[in-house]
Amino acid sequence: MHSSEHDEQVALFKWAAHMALHHPELDLLFAVPNGGKRDKIIALQMQREGVKPGVPDICLPVPRQGWHGLFIELKYGRNTPTEYQLSWLERLIEQGYLAVVCYGWEEAVDVIKDYLGMKGEAA
Repeated sequence: MHSSEHDEQVALFKWAAHMALHHPELDLLFAVPNGGKRDKIIALQMQREGVKPGVPDICLPVPRQGWHGLFIELKYGRNTPTEYQLSWLERLIEQGYLAVVCYGWEEAVDVIKDYLGMKGEAA
């Protein structure tokens, strides 16, 4: 059983690495290192490098179904998206991306499989 967003994200990327053998586009799935607790110096450094609050956790830059790509904000348990996160999702949708909130890695897998047309495939 997973106990944190970190664990859920690790499980998702483990699944993607396994499935990339048959779906190489999953190799393009990547995490955006926006979250997490950092000291003020590192946070300021990252902000100067272009890190922005609210950017979704995961990106699949593969066009499908009329979308330019897929962004996922991954949540776990009772966590809910922040206003910054909801704003980013809305703005990404306006720009032609599918952008969603998923609760847990399994929901994210379902979204990715549906997006890539893999819905009937096992694990």
